[in-house]
Amino acid sequence: MTHLIALIDGSVYSHSVCDHAAWIAGRAGASVDLMHVLGRRHASGENADFSGNLQLGARSALLQELADLDEQKAKLALKHGRLLLAEAKAQLESQGIAEVGTKLRHGDLIEAIAEFEKDTNLIIIGKRGEAADFAKMHLGSNLERVVRAATKPIMVTSRAFKPIEKFVIAFDGGPSVMKAIDHIAQSKVFKGLSCLLLSAGELNNDARQTLEDAVAILQNAGIDTESAIEKGNAETVIKTRIEKDGYDLLVMGAYGHSRIRNLIIGSTTTEMVRSCHVPVMLFR
Repeated sequence: MTHLIALIDGSVYSHSVCDHAAWIAGRAGASVDLMHVLGRRHASGENADFSGNLQLGARSALLQELADLDEQKAKLALKHGRLLLAEAKAQLESQGIAEVGTKLRHGDLIEAIAEFEKDTNLIIIGKRGEAADFAKMHLGSNLERVVRAATKPIMVTSRAFKPIEKFVIAFDGGPSVMKAIDHIAQSKVFKGLSCLLLSAGELNNDARQTLEDAVAILQNAGIDTESAIEKGNAETVIKTRIEKDGYDLLVMGAYGHSRIRNLIIGSTTTEMVRSCHVPVMLFR
């Protein structure tokens, strides 16, 4: 059976994560695990020494107060996490998803994902985290870490859910996008949807043949598919086509270069996730 992990926090994007998880699970007959991870700052009782040059008695009293405060914060974070998971589970169950589990973990998010992703088909995460309303042009602090570390496909959700009827695959002929095409062809989620394989720039004869082969794979899987080759850089071509024709999802390969290279030339992955107002499904 298909299995999903949906990562939630206290942000407005968590509702979208749950809605997308419910939509996918409903079409694929999948089970869903909702995961919330408490960072080490929430889980530990460690605190800085703010006592300065206070005398011994005053310093001891202050350190005890700080320790008590940390303990209380950790308890509140745990209670908050349980409440978030309970509300998210109720949201999915109200949409007819029967198999919904919850996982509350302490520590590092990447370590928590690594523990469970072996038996997972897709990981769903919001584009932004709890600071979404204050950093609308920035991606969540954990997003790139998750995408780079995970071995399974990642769906990055937009702020609000919209049922997906047609989607774009950013086609460059590389291994990641061919992996995406094979996944889509075998998935129940995409049956009955419309697909555009969109390539930016010039293609040589071999690349054109690869594009035609990819179209055939998807058509044979029962997905209404067409292709297009447009001049221009990938970021502009893809974003413009999505907005002009009202596509509901972008599928693409993720982070083809190292972090150091991305610092120099930028990253199409980051720019597409940041600027497109639709969910993005990423394949490594």
